[in-house]
Amino acid sequence: MDERIIEAAQTGDINLLYELIATDPYVLQRIDNVPFFHTPLHVAASAGNIEFMMEMMKLKPSFDKGLVRVKGREDLTPLHHVVQTGNVDLLIKLLKVCPEAIEDVTVRDETVFHLAVKNDMFEAFQVMVGWLRRSSHESADRWEEKLLSWADIDGNTVLHIAAIRNRPRMVEVLLEHMRRDQINAKNLEGLTALDIQSQYPWNERQADRIIGAPLFRQRHYVWIYFCVSRIVS
Repeated sequence: MDERIIEAAQTGDINLLYELIATDPYVLQRIDNVPFFHTPLHVAASAGNIEFMMEMMKLKPSFDKGLVRVKGREDLTPLHHVVQTGNVDLLIKLLKVCPEAIEDVTVRDETVFHLAVKNDMFEAFQVMVGWLRRSSHESADRWEEKLLSWADIDGNTVLHIAAIRNRPRMVEVLLEHMRRDQINAKNLEGLTALDIQSQYPWNERQADRIIGAPLFRQRHYVWIYFCVSRIVS
């Protein structure tokens, strides 16, 4: 594969991309046939070159269903990269053209939801949860049940990570969509998300916002009790 296309992806140089295509009309076609791990699509996504990435997908539709799910370094897919950068427009496009990509996990068994929480991409997180709820895909219900309670290599669910990273808004969203047994799941250290939260208490303002949520009050009184008793000044 021509290394200049990697250079173009790294810099987001769309003009160079078209120069390469003019010189070699089959330059994109050969990408499908090369067994490599870090595709130009991965490179563009991780570099935040969204326009370049979308241009490649427009020029070669097979990227949508194929390379969107190709795993690169640490088993990261282009969707994983996009979630980490928080580009909601591209996130929606990728979910539309390849909804199955939401199932892919990293080498650490992290889902797109783990990554959104770790990188504090609340809008992307909300979009994905909402997409699961509204999607007409036949697997949407199964994905919602499976992915929101999925445990990574350390046994941490998305809720565990939200507690560790002090993400109260994400905790609130998760609690609205998880069963009691999922909420009380333990990681490999034998800790629930509530156990972890006791080590990383929220500040008073954050706790007040969560406690004020009606659905939270009604369905998750254990967390309310914890927040009330653990408020810090």
